[in-house]
Amino acid sequence: MLTLPTYQDVTAAAARLQGHAHRTPVWRSRTADERLGASVFFKCENFQRMGAFKFRGAFNALSSFSAAQRQAGVISFSSGNHAQAIALSARLLGIPATILMPLDAPPSKIEATRGYGAEVILFDRYKCDREAMTRELAEQRGLTLIPPYDHTDVIAGQGTAAKELLDEVGALDVLLVPLGGGGLLAGSALAARALSPECQVYGVEPLAGNDGQQSFRSGAIVHIETPHTIADGAQTQHLGQYTFAVIRRDVNDVLTASDAQLVEAMRFFGERMKMLVEPTGCLGFAAACHAGLQLAGKRVGVIISGGNVDLRRFGELLSA
Repeated sequence: MLTLPTYQDVTAAAARLQGHAHRTPVWRSRTADERLGASVFFKCENFQRMGAFKFRGAFNALSSFSAAQRQAGVISFSSGNHAQAIALSARLLGIPATILMPLDAPPSKIEATRGYGAEVILFDRYKCDREAMTRELAEQRGLTLIPPYDHTDVIAGQGTAAKELLDEVGALDVLLVPLGGGGLLAGSALAARALSPECQVYGVEPLAGNDGQQSFRSGAIVHIETPHTIADGAQTQHLGQYTFAVIRRDVNDVLTASDAQLVEAMRFFGERMKMLVEPTGCLGFAAACHAGLQLAGKRVGVIISGGNVDLRRFGELLSA
């Protein structure tokens, strides 16, 4: 029987993060409101430390380490944002960090992870089992594994983003959250159920990698091959045991967005709101525009999960 995280864990994480994580801004756009006929509130985690919400969960998890765990070090695997989050949190807390990253991860994310002081080990995401590799290294080196999403402290930390949004703007009718492995969505659902019980919570994942949607609708975790999508932060193959349990209980549905819709949203954020958002961070707004939800007259929260995209890649996507 899994012991699932609770909203009390989210509030405890918020206390640990006080003074360490940024309280990111909530932005509005009259153009977005007019397009959807709704009041839209964008929680801008692209302005979080290291450029994504992942800092919240990583710092919360590492803050709970024992003295022996801190001395031995932490290990994880990530396409980029969790890698940077673990590396930065470890640096702030004086903990050695080792991160497995895919060869095709954005170069800026690999460089940033190394820049924060972590040892980076590269692997082929289409041929290697990253979880098995990480577990083996953790055992060999005596390291503590903090996975990108399926960990109660990580889920609780990620939930602080939605908690801040709801604390600031009040109750919402709809909350749209990017979905990869499910840490942000599970944590957001915990916060929404406590602070805005009537809010409809939706996860949004890439159309090419809809394992979460399949899992949610079938009632069992579905495993898929690594999806080919520009949303590199959501190229996961399956949800976690903890994240799936919370999502199945507290989320209304899982939606999808195509790569073309993500590019459209990237362009909107760049041109109309003057901010850089990575493809994965655009999932929620893309669904708001294209998933067929009835949003007219409603208060809609959209979590922008991150802004870590290479500028060259950003330009290529928008000019294609």
